[in-house]
Amino acid sequence: MKVLVPVKRVIDYNVKVRVKADGSGVDLANVKMSMNPFDEIAVEEAIRLKEAGKASEVVAVSIGVKQAQETLRTALAMGADRAVLVVAADDVDTDIEPLAVAKILKAVIDDEAPGLVIAGKQAIDNDMNATGQMLAALLGWSQATFASELDIDGDAARVTREVDGGLQTISVKLPAIVTADLRLNEPRYASLPNIMKAKRKPLDEKTAADLGVDVTPRLTVVKTAEPAERQAGIMVGSVDELVEKLKDAGAV
Repeated sequence: MKVLVPVKRVIDYNVKVRVKADGSGVDLANVKMSMNPFDEIAVEEAIRLKEAGKASEVVAVSIGVKQAQETLRTALAMGADRAVLVVAADDVDTDIEPLAVAKILKAVIDDEAPGLVIAGKQAIDNDMNATGQMLAALLGWSQATFASELDIDGDAARVTREVDGGLQTISVKLPAIVTADLRLNEPRYASLPNIMKAKRKPLDEKTAADLGVDVTPRLTVVKTAEPAERQAGIMVGSVDELVEKLKDAGAV
């Protein structure tokens, strides 16, 4: 069974995000970029399935600018067998919307015919949490979102997913779309030998036009702003004074 894993290039999660002075978006100039953490978990899970003999090949796919090659090389260094880059933008500030991403992934899946797609549940840059669900709808496949455990049993995937107030275990028929949550696994670090090997692994490049997908934005960003600064605390001298302050604030 072939497993396909979409990966996205985002601002590294350790970097403090800066908003542009004009409020038009986030400043990406000279900012460290890396693989979306949830996608990294998805890659790790696909590799584990291959190591367990339940998958025959792991294919990583990225959609965006040419610089996303670096993200795909990271996936290859982790253990993916090959990669596909779909160039859909020239400007790093252009974010391809979830519906366009889902349509491009559907075209790639039609070519690759995987038995399972494992994606991150969301990207940390826009927090859309929509691509996996849209892709399942376009393909007419089963879906299991927010997976914290995954096991393949014959022609079905057994998935434990996190829901409000607990865990839910479901079985979905393959082929299926699974989106990875934070507790699914702990991604491995790519070793230096594997990083060197990744440079020789195949990386195919296509464009959105090659796949017949229009990526023209349907959404317009009206404004991007920093979160409001937290107000300074107030020092009180006694419990009685604290209670009075809370009463005045309407907290009690």
